[in-house]
Amino acid sequence: MDDPVVVAARGWLGTPYVHQASAKGSGADCLGLIRGVWREIRGAEPETPPAYTADWAECGGAEVLLGAAMRHLAPVPADAAWAPGQVLLFRMRPGAIAKHLGILSQDGDAARFIHAYTSHGVIDSPLTPPWRSRIVARFRFP
Repeated sequence: MDDPVVVAARGWLGTPYVHQASAKGSGADCLGLIRGVWREIRGAEPETPPAYTADWAECGGAEVLLGAAMRHLAPVPADAAWAPGQVLLFRMRPGAIAKHLGILSQDGDAARFIHAYTSHGVIDSPLTPPWRSRIVARFRFP
């Protein structure tokens, strides 16, 4: 049986990329995807995010996205097993703040993750070594 988080995330595949949006089929960014899946499986969002720019406060260095994940999601220990449905948080380059999210859709040798990516929309991508090396933390929906 498929993980309910993955089932919900797959329903967003093909949604166009729209910065700050969270509307299945109409538009979403990576945070909007996570917010939409939250609404589908948990109900009302615990917090409304403030307006944010595409750089996610890189200039100030504040870990805004990591802080929000720590407030609302359950951290997965680094040595715990990988499992579909886990939320992945990425740093796009070394030393930068964490600013991208995805949901592990398949684990193992052919691992994949669902995410909203600029110019591509919501897609299911291979979790290649370059992507895997950018993961900062893993979480579960509570």
